[in-house]
Amino acid sequence: MDNYFNNKVIWITGASSGIGEALAYAMSASGAKLILSSRRLPELERVKQGCKVPEQVQLLPLDLSYADLLEGMVAEAIKCFGGIDIMVHNGGVTQRSLVIETEIEVHRRLMELDYFSYVVLTRALLPHFIARKAGHFVITSSVMGKIGTPMRSAYAAAKHALHGFFDCLRAEVAANNIKVTILTPGYIRTNISLYAVTNNAYGLGKPSENIENGLPADRAAKQIMKAIKRGSFEPYIGKFSGERIALWLTRLAPGVFTRIAPKLIPK
Repeated sequence: MDNYFNNKVIWITGASSGIGEALAYAMSASGAKLILSSRRLPELERVKQGCKVPEQVQLLPLDLSYADLLEGMVAEAIKCFGGIDIMVHNGGVTQRSLVIETEIEVHRRLMELDYFSYVVLTRALLPHFIARKAGHFVITSSVMGKIGTPMRSAYAAAKHALHGFFDCLRAEVAANNIKVTILTPGYIRTNISLYAVTNNAYGLGKPSENIENGLPADRAAKQIMKAIKRGSFEPYIGKFSGERIALWLTRLAPGVFTRIAPKLIPK
């Protein structure tokens, strides 16, 4: 990874587990200065101590559910090291339930966590990037941000919204030397399915077979770092599998994927 991340200040949300945690370890090993955020301070402390250079890690607990408080957190993040080079939007939840079973509150919760929190933080940080004429927004979307399969309606809707918003932002800020990378991960081996929102409960409470067989988070972090370094627009992150084929089909032969999608009930 050479010296690309050395001394760069990188703010990661959702940093207490999964992809965010793996990125923290990999980026710290590459010499980055980190600002780590999530709801759980004890878990952030654990991740900090696991980083190669804990002295270059600052913790900024926040809850993405409280959009009215997020804007003020940006100023606190900038104070940590005097500036931010890369913002990694990574917090959020997933969902598993049929449309007919899913209460509107579930849809609202997914949009607040997986979409509106990203928009609020981005708008608040954007003046800082514009003033510096440099910056990089990295967004953890999903393959579900490009396709639609059963039992993912609220999650797919929020992820599709991210692509629309950040594609527009990329076009607006290109002249300011600001980059936008929208990650489209497939199945990554994390605990995300344990906390998947169902039709009315907070968490699914059991692992997903597909996720259990997914790409390990540390390998996903390496793929993500390569994509950031390249300034990729919309890289797929994961194994070469049916998910990548689904992305190709959706783009090149949407009718074919539409006929396949009803059979893709998540395991």
